[in-house]
Amino acid sequence: MSADKIRLVNMSFYGYHGVHSDERRMGRKFYIDVELTMDLKAAGASDDLGQTIDYGAVYALIREIEGSKQYSLLEALAEDIARRILERFPAQQVVVRTRKSEVPVGGLMDYAEVEITRSREGD
Repeated sequence: MSADKIRLVNMSFYGYHGVHSDERRMGRKFYIDVELTMDLKAAGASDDLGQTIDYGAVYALIREIEGSKQYSLLEALAEDIARRILERFPAQQVVVRTRKSEVPVGGLMDYAEVEITRSREGD
């Protein structure tokens, strides 16, 4: 597997996700990172967008997924993003990080984050 990576970092969305009713009613900011692994040699040599993954198309897909429904868990949001990216784009592997601040855990913390890694079957 190639070690080349494309990273989209700290994409910010306002969503109505969470286990607690207050989270789902009031909403809050969610942050998403994706790391796509694929061979970027041809894109680097040709300077051709057709040889790589269009960042704008990845962002649009993530925005569509995040806004399509209310998720209880960051894990479920991350899983849907990873699955749909691998269905639509030629990445060999995807790492998705989903995070939110102001997590109701009974104490202070900056944020809670989930990271998942998914690969194409057979890779």
